[in-house]
Amino acid sequence: MADDLRRTYDRIAEHFAATREHAWPEVESFLDGRTGRWAVDVGCGNGRHTELLAAHADVAVGFDVSRGLLAEAEARAADRGFETALVQGDAAALPFHDGRFDLAVYVATLHHLRPRARRVASLDELARVLAPGGRAVVSAWATVHDRFADEHADADAGFDTHVDWTLPGGETVPRFYHIYAPAEFRADLDASRLVPTEVFVSSGNCYAVVGPASA
Repeated sequence: MADDLRRTYDRIAEHFAATREHAWPEVESFLDGRTGRWAVDVGCGNGRHTELLAAHADVAVGFDVSRGLLAEAEARAADRGFETALVQGDAAALPFHDGRFDLAVYVATLHHLRPRARRVASLDELARVLAPGGRAVVSAWATVHDRFADEHADADAGFDTHVDWTLPGGETVPRFYHIYAPAEFRADLDASRLVPTEVFVSSGNCYAVVGPASA
């Protein structure tokens, strides 16, 4: 499944990156007043949040399954003048030491993993690599998103779907999503080794600020 995701985002990387310029306000709010030595952006895409992390940590790591997106993140870092280490891999098997990161961003990536066991495994991995006292922000598309709200806003459980990405010229590339019901998002957090300190919905996404169970 990680290979499918990699191929999808390698195929759309350049166009996708061109449409993802600014950091999300919720990530900016999460990082406000927070600093650390090591930080990681899991599912970094074109590096827009890695750039933000680089202003809050001594070392900012961008991590993604797609080499194409990592190339876009590398180009952004060169253009913007921020330093980052870029690593390719699977969010459900992070290649980092236990307790390494003081800060982490894991946004708009969890919902691409399947099945549920891999999503929970990725949350466990995030807990494993967070330092004692470390904090992360996690997000995923929610059933209350405008795209789904008319049919699914009151759903108690999420659902699997595909959302097409349209390339210049009209070619469409399907992308897997698991759309979370807010209660289901909380249940998956509770099933993991993360400890949520804040869980909320904003701009059609489920969010959580979390720490490791040992914190």
